[in-house]
Amino acid sequence: MGTLTGRVVLVTGASRRVAIGAAIARRAVADGAHVLLHSWAPFDAGQPWGADPGGAEALVDELRQAGGDVEHLALDLADADAPARLVDAAVERFGRLDAVVANHARGVDQDLEHLTAEELDLTFAVNVRATLLLVQRLAARFEGGTPAGIGGDRPGGRVVLFTSGQYHGAMPGELPYIASKAALHELTTSLSVHLAPRGITVNCINPGPNDTGYADDAMRAAVAAANPGGRWSTPADTARLVGWLLSDEAGWVTGQTIASDGGWSAAAH
Repeated sequence: MGTLTGRVVLVTGASRRVAIGAAIARRAVADGAHVLLHSWAPFDAGQPWGADPGGAEALVDELRQAGGDVEHLALDLADADAPARLVDAAVERFGRLDAVVANHARGVDQDLEHLTAEELDLTFAVNVRATLLLVQRLAARFEGGTPAGIGGDRPGGRVVLFTSGQYHGAMPGELPYIASKAALHELTTSLSVHLAPRGITVNCINPGPNDTGYADDAMRAAVAAANPGGRWSTPADTARLVGWLLSDEAGWVTGQTIASDGGWSAAAH
C-alpha cells in the first residue's frame, strides 16, 4: 500500500505534462491517492511556451493507464466560484477530500513602470483569492469529529502552497506575480496556526528555478553553473517533497516554507 492509499488529493495547475503540477499528480497516484486534476490551458496558450498539445486530458490518460483513479476539471480560477466547484467536484466523485495542493499560478512580466491595476487584480484573484477559498472549502470539511490537533490518531488534512524566490532575491520585472507569491508565503504561518486544531497541516514550497520547458540553452547553463547543486530543480524534485508533506510522516510539520532547490536559495545571487 502506498503512503496515500485511500486519500483524495486536489492538484491545481496541471495543464502541462512537463511541469510541476503533472509531476505532483504522478507522485500522488504512485503513492495510492485518488486525484482530481485542475487545469486552465487558455493561460498557457497565451504564454511563450504555449499550451500542451495533448492538454490535461493526455495527463489523465497517462495516469489512468498507470492505474490511477483520476478525474479532471478545467476551470478559470479568476472566477470567484471556481474554488468551491473544484472542492465539491472532488467530494462528489470520490466521497471526500483530504488535501489541496495549490500549485496553480498566474505570472506576467510587469515592472513598476508598466504595472496595471487590471493585472494586479487578476493575478491576486488567481494566485491568492482562489487559494484562500480552496483552503476555506477544504477546512470546512474538517469541522467536528476530526483529530484534536496535528499528529492525531486519524489522518489529518493537508494544504501545500507555493511561493517563489522573491524573499531571497529581487524580481523587479514580475511585480504582480511576486506580490501574490509573497502573500502566500506570509499566509502560511497564520493558516497553519488556525487549522492545526482541526488536524490540517499547511506548508509552503519554494521550488527554485525549475526546468519546465520555458528556459533557453543559455539560461539553463547559467542557472546550473550558479546553483551549488550543479543543476536546475526538476518537477520530480518538487513532487517528492509534496509527496512527503502529504504523508503521515509529515504530520507534525506545519507552518513551514521549505526550499527544494539544491542550495540555490542559500547562495547569493
